[in-house]
Amino acid sequence: MHDAPSQKEMITAVKAFIDETAMPSLKGHAAFHARVASNVLATVLRELDIRPDAEAAERQRLAALLNADATATARDLNEQLCTLLQRGDMDLTTPGLLEHLKTTTIDQLSVDQPAYSGLQTD
Repeated sequence: MHDAPSQKEMITAVKAFIDETAMPSLKGHAAFHARVASNVLATVLRELDIRPDAEAAERQRLAALLNADATATARDLNEQLCTLLQRGDMDLTTPGLLEHLKTTTIDQLSVDQPAYSGLQTD
């Protein structure tokens, strides 16, 4: 049976083509747009690598923080958290909230802006 390439393999191949073949021969706006395309593909690759585990961990943290049903979606749990924050029923003194917000932000930055200086731990 023929195994089709994975999404990650296909995206990696297109990114390599842009970076190694197309971009070196481009100038001006075309080179700029090739760099943008390469950056988008790099973000998609990070999404594939990081997002599933990060979202699962976020949902678990939210369920524990809100003492909610573990089968609730992250979207529903985030809406519940927003409502509690808006009403003043939770704030940064709530045990676990600040750590959850920090971890969620770090996970998002790891996908969107992995070179962000605030992520450096050296």
